[in-house]
Amino acid sequence: MSIVTVIVTTSENISAERRLDKGWSILDLKEKLEPITGIPSSTQKLDLYQGDMHIAPLADDTILLGAYPVENFMRLHVTDTNPRRVKGQFTDVSLVEKFELTEDEYRNRTDTVRAFKERNKLGRFSDEAQEQQAQFEKDNEDAAAKMKVGDRCQVQLVDGDDSLARRGTVRFLGLTEFQPGTWVGIQYDEPLGKNDGSVKGVRYFTCPAKYGTFVRPIKVTVGDFPEQDDDLMMTDDELEEM
Repeated sequence: MSIVTVIVTTSENISAERRLDKGWSILDLKEKLEPITGIPSSTQKLDLYQGDMHIAPLADDTILLGAYPVENFMRLHVTDTNPRRVKGQFTDVSLVEKFELTEDEYRNRTDTVRAFKERNKLGRFSDEAQEQQAQFEKDNEDAAAKMKVGDRCQVQLVDGDDSLARRGTVRFLGLTEFQPGTWVGIQYDEPLGKNDGSVKGVRYFTCPAKYGTFVRPIKVTVGDFPEQDDDLMMTDDELEEM
């Protein structure tokens, strides 16, 4: 018998192109469709479509597929007649229990990408990266030691670009919950910030909305910085700012 190519579909959004032998019985066909659709052959109901037009039900298990008017690229829709079947059990990911690890559990595993990088000193675990990180932390702590809450300051968001400098007042200096290390909370003179002194529900200082921001100490210079005129202020996609 000849071979015909059809599109096999189910109500659970399974769609697969398959080549079928017209010499198969409908029972043979159902058995071959079981691993494709996940529907047991005993509860399958088959319907042949041309596009959205129903052509015929393939209801007799003893008849050969070729006895039906099946042609290339018709659609064979498979329905599960089992009333106790859990809808979406093969496609609904919300029914699958998620495997999750805490940060400590992930850190203690030896079969992760992180563990591989640590063992081989790759990426951020390389000696060079560790030295750079240590130097970055030292520079931040040195810069933080030169300022205190209440100081007037200027924030240099991009090195060497004074047009992006912003002025304000130091309102917070210390550790935060949103990122490790020391951060400086700034109240800008203009509404060019990202928050009102709080981040992720934790308040570090209080200021009007859009006036507050948090930056690394190395981005901040304290001194006699008077407020700037409105026409000197600019907005931008800032770097290293929360």
